[in-house]
Amino acid sequence: MAIQLKNNKNIERMNSCGAIISQVHEVLSKLVEPGVSTWELDKVAEEYTLSKGFKPAFKGYQDFPGSICASINDEVVHGIPSKNRILKKGDIIGIDFGVFKDGFYADSAFTFGVGDLDNVSQKLIDVTKKSLQIGIEKAVVGNKLYDISKVIQDYVEENNFSIVRSYVGHGIGRNLHEDPQVPNFVLESEKREKSLDLVEGLVIAIEPMVNIGTPDVKVSDDNWTVVTKDGSLSAHFEHTIAITKKGPVNLTK
Repeated sequence: MAIQLKNNKNIERMNSCGAIISQVHEVLSKLVEPGVSTWELDKVAEEYTLSKGFKPAFKGYQDFPGSICASINDEVVHGIPSKNRILKKGDIIGIDFGVFKDGFYADSAFTFGVGDLDNVSQKLIDVTKKSLQIGIEKAVVGNKLYDISKVIQDYVEENNFSIVRSYVGHGIGRNLHEDPQVPNFVLESEKREKSLDLVEGLVIAIEPMVNIGTPDVKVSDDNWTVVTKDGSLSAHFEHTIAITKKGPVNLTK
């Protein structure tokens, strides 16, 4: 798939999707507490989105059964909402959510703590969130994709955590996943000058997935949920970013 640049009208439509995502995350953040099931969070997200005239993007996507991805503790991404997954104090939960309307998508993820967290869990969330923010700051015309990837990796590894390499960010627009891929790391053999130029109209979902332990992951028996191989905690943040002449515009803020 060739990279599809977006015009102002396209970006406005994606921004309206992003506004709903932001509202849903705000609603869910107040519901994340001990005793709540991920199924309940999924139901609220779906009903809210439909009530605003938008469509949850994930439900039915490659047969995914939920409207949100709800990933707890050692689950990295793509956790399936369930009445049997009950949040406990001290858990962390990554909620990934996308919205579709008028031919365009937006996509975002946040990780929340359930009640009070220990210091390491809180640091993991803080570092992952900050790594996304400093990655977004590099999403400017004239930079390279390499610049986003490198600053995220450097910050995460400076804090003694690891970046997941099996899953990356992506272009987004008329499709939920488009070119280019947006890695949160660079290989030693990669050269900056050969990396993709960041140009006006490029819209990308930047989404660092950060583990306390090793970067290695595996897919669970449900064929969806990705977990850390060593059982360590993982956090995930994501925003849909439009690259414009005036700098990066966060469409899901």
